[in-house]
Amino acid sequence: MGIEGRDRQKTLAAGAQALTGQMGKTVQRLRKAYNLSLSELSEQSGVAKSIISQIERNETNPTLATIWRLSQALDVSIERVLQTAEDEPFLETSTKGDTPILVSDDGKCRLAITGWIKTVEWLQWYDFHAAPGGVLESEAHQRGSVECLSVLEGELEVEVAGIVETARAGDTLRYRCDRPHTIRNVSAHAAHATMVCILKAAVME
Repeated sequence: MGIEGRDRQKTLAAGAQALTGQMGKTVQRLRKAYNLSLSELSEQSGVAKSIISQIERNETNPTLATIWRLSQALDVSIERVLQTAEDEPFLETSTKGDTPILVSDDGKCRLAITGWIKTVEWLQWYDFHAAPGGVLESEAHQRGSVECLSVLEGELEVEVAGIVETARAGDTLRYRCDRPHTIRNVSAHAAHATMVCILKAAVME
């Protein structure tokens, strides 16, 4: 979404590290609650024993596919796997000043990164504003990625692989973003939308 490669890698690394740090103990706690050995959980989940061991010791950054398989084997939701080990109440606030803002090359589109850093490796969401004539050109994301653009105000046009669709306030466009894609405000009025990008859509494989 216009993020420089270096900054993107920093963000992904920080998100993956934060996620791994909290889920290792949770996976171990759930495994022991079911009286499963590493070998037994590996057999039931299809995840290598060595990978599970590394996850429990917080020595690896698991993919969504891996977390999905473990959650299925442990018969819990992904959300449960991602909870803190102590299952503490959770309430977090990000102020306007803490929210990073990305600007398109033409200066007419602004993306406020409202998504949670702990899910940035597979789920990102943004508050999107586009002035009249604004164009946001994005490179392809990982294979299988899907983007959802929900228009709150105005009108936006999305082009993917030569296919163009228009959405007005109240409409949502969903499209593969694992190829170059462009969002345009071709109207004479400002547009506002919520954008959600689902990366590494392992559950769809």
